[in-house]
Amino acid sequence: MVERVLRDEPMWEQPEVHDVYRRWRRLLDSYADDRGDRIAVAEAWTQTAESMARFVRPDELHQTFNFAWLTTPWSARGFAEVVNGSIAALATVQGSPPTWVLSNHDVVRHPTRYGGGPVGLARARAATLVMLALPGSAYLYNGEELGLQQVDVAPGARQDPSWLRGGEVGRDGCRVPMPWEGDAPPYGFSTTPEQPWIPQPPDWAALTVVAQEADEHSTLSFYRRALVARRKHVVGTDLACVAEAHDDVLVVRRGALTAVLNAGRGPVRLPDGEVLISSGPVGDRLPPDTAVWLRTG
Repeated sequence: MVERVLRDEPMWEQPEVHDVYRRWRRLLDSYADDRGDRIAVAEAWTQTAESMARFVRPDELHQTFNFAWLTTPWSARGFAEVVNGSIAALATVQGSPPTWVLSNHDVVRHPTRYGGGPVGLARARAATLVMLALPGSAYLYNGEELGLQQVDVAPGARQDPSWLRGGEVGRDGCRVPMPWEGDAPPYGFSTTPEQPWIPQPPDWAALTVVAQEADEHSTLSFYRRALVARRKHVVGTDLACVAEAHDDVLVVRRGALTAVLNAGRGPVRLPDGEVLISSGPVGDRLPPDTAVWLRTG
């Protein structure tokens, strides 16, 4: 079991906030009409799955970001515990499926958290493929489909109030604007030749949308294939899903679909089944830092 130490953070999860969300929910429900339903998603940094579930009770918000998935280190056992614990907690709440997210505008981008460089990117792609196999909603953060890593923003260019007020490096490194096209900043982000408010690195030319669209092996191409596979093979709202950790191998079973992630240092034998998609090259064995979907039923 991966031990989670609860932090002393009395400014979060005060019980009175739930009364606020109940008022918000009543307001949202009052606007329901033929233009479609409205939903509210909680950005609630809860420390347990049980407290997370309290934000999505039937008279409160519709979904809440599952930050336990985001904060879990690269670990098959850690991922399995988050998957099983999240599904079990939310199964007690009617009408609120789990959510999964790996990065957002407040944290170090997950390719960097997972080690950076080619290893971090391979792990990020593998974790994404597992995430897309899970029941519920998957949230993708701006730029992760390009494999963007955390940027070391120069002190003079930092904008985060945590830096300006307290000297902490802050969150600018995950907020650098998207590179769309071209060989130099601003990479099509704006029509002016100047750098954006947070400067883009000079070596992002190969990461632009246009560059990656032309490369079938790029991270953008992988994300597009993975989303197509999700629409084709991951269907329905059934929460029946079991995650198991066998040493450094994560196995997620959901009906006829099995997702396998190798978080270890050496290749492992693949279970029997038809390979539907993988986060990297696979053969008879699953390489480290790689995930695969198998049709097993």
